[in-house]
Amino acid sequence: MEASIKNQTMHTGQKIAHVRKLRGVKQETLANELGISQAEFSNIENAAIVDDNILNQIAEILNVPSEAIKNFDESLAVYYINNKIENSTIQENGHGIHQVFSPIDKVVELYERLLESEKEKIRILLNKKK
Repeated sequence: MEASIKNQTMHTGQKIAHVRKLRGVKQETLANELGISQAEFSNIENAAIVDDNILNQIAEILNVPSEAIKNFDESLAVYYINNKIENSTIQENGHGIHQVFSPIDKVVELYERLLESEKEKIRILLNKKK
């Protein structure tokens, strides 16, 4: 109940901030992509209402649908992270449900995501120099 109340009181700017952080993008990076200062972008994240045009631009940069930002629910994101582990199996026994997965696969997956994130940062920086 508390999480749904928090989601109802979370304004659009806060939702942008949460999605940005989950995507591992800094304010400065997004501000540069939008052609504004970091301070101006900070004002967007502090705004209760964000213009749809700006929201769509931010969503495109973050590579998420704008609806994902508008409908962002922190409790659902936490649930997804905690319960939707790829390549896992669920086993049930007398003591409850346990997920079984390969830690090596998870480390490789994390490394690949970090590597892709770094490549994306390099692409952004190279595009800025042009």
